[in-house]
Amino acid sequence: MRALRWLATFALSVMFTATASAKPPVVAAASDLQFALSEAAETFAQQTGERVRLNFGSSGNFRRQIAQGAPFELYLSADEAYVLALHEEGHTRDKGVRYATGRLVWLQPKGAGTLPSEDAPLAAIEAAIAAQASGKRQRIALANPEHAPYGVAAQQALEHAKLWHETAPLRVLGENVSQAAQFALSSDTRGGLVAYSLALAPGLADKSDYVLIPADWHAPLNQRMVLTQNASETATAFYQWLQGEKGRAILRDYGFQEPGFQEPGFNVPGFGEPE
Repeated sequence: MRALRWLATFALSVMFTATASAKPPVVAAASDLQFALSEAAETFAQQTGERVRLNFGSSGNFRRQIAQGAPFELYLSADEAYVLALHEEGHTRDKGVRYATGRLVWLQPKGAGTLPSEDAPLAAIEAAIAAQASGKRQRIALANPEHAPYGVAAQQALEHAKLWHETAPLRVLGENVSQAAQFALSSDTRGGLVAYSLALAPGLADKSDYVLIPADWHAPLNQRMVLTQNASETATAFYQWLQGEKGRAILRDYGFQEPGFQEPGFNVPGFGEPE
């Protein structure tokens, strides 16, 4: 009898230990997904009872961390090239799937001067450059192009408009596009080039104005997600759920285009759907 009680106690101990150790899988996600993916994860939890833990940051930094062994189970990048590179190095199950194409906007504080028109979306930057000549400095925010895909797109848009070099003294760089959006709405900043999804987000939409940057002013922001080699069943389920109608609908609500969207006019070798 004592042995049976001991076995029962041991079994309960193992069960509770297993339950306590079953932590939610950690997801590494580009910061343009901060609001969209948070809503998606909450909806997923309500429907399935399973939870994931979200980490937001720059896609380039996450790519490096995963290559170095960081315990992420699902990676959503704002630049699919990072995902494909990790696959080539053997860190992911496969090449993953393209889940969206992002858009770039000019974002400025509400009431901070005239909002540029769609025909001249960077007019506010030109005005800031002119103001600098008269001694008034208005900063321009963007994500760091060294590791943030939206920073790369912002640089390309400025280069397209022949404003990249002229804005050098005015630029303030965010570690990721979410931080760049915060900088764009600060009191000493004229605005910034950030993700469309953030301009539509609760808490930002009511205190800012935006105008879309033409998609052919920069390389397509093709975004891809992938499971890492150690992905759990919950991470796999969330990955599949995001590809379903409910997951895609949430992404659309935040301005993400369906995979494959691309306006004509921008021709850069290596961009687009990989072979």
